[in-house]
Amino acid sequence: MLRAMRSHSRQLLSVEEAFGKNGWHCERVEGRDVLRAAFEAHHTKVDLVAQAHPQINALSIVGETPVPLDPVRVPVLLELLARANKQLTLGGFEYDLDRSVVVFRITNLFERERFDPDLISSMVHCAIAETDRITPCAAVVRRTPADLLPDLDLQRLLEREDFLPPVPGDQEEEEY
Repeated sequence: MLRAMRSHSRQLLSVEEAFGKNGWHCERVEGRDVLRAAFEAHHTKVDLVAQAHPQINALSIVGETPVPLDPVRVPVLLELLARANKQLTLGGFEYDLDRSVVVFRITNLFERERFDPDLISSMVHCAIAETDRITPCAAVVRRTPADLLPDLDLQRLLEREDFLPPVPGDQEEEEY
């Protein structure tokens, strides 16, 4: 018996339109209300998933980047992500232990079936920026010798401004 192909929801179509308006390449995942995309950020490549939840008019944006760690470093990275989450207003970090991937997830509920393109763009920018921001911190955890991990000050690591990517157009003009 042939099963009819499920069409994509109006919600996902509005997400796809927002991606198109921003010039972002994305691919649909067949049979699901999901788009996949990849972005080159300042520190890392961010794999992005946008999933519409039509039943509740919600959109989840998930940014991921691989961070393979040996078992002794995993608890340190988990603490780093927990400390980073305390600073966040929207979204949150996770570590997928099965895939060795740092995940940033942000979800929003919308009033209408057509999602606001500016909110979609903001969610995507947020997921990319946060994933990119945590990457050099995770790299420090990965590179720190095991015997020095207890001395690693994770709070200070999160405050390092030299890890922040430059903000476009935020350079001071030279004086002549």
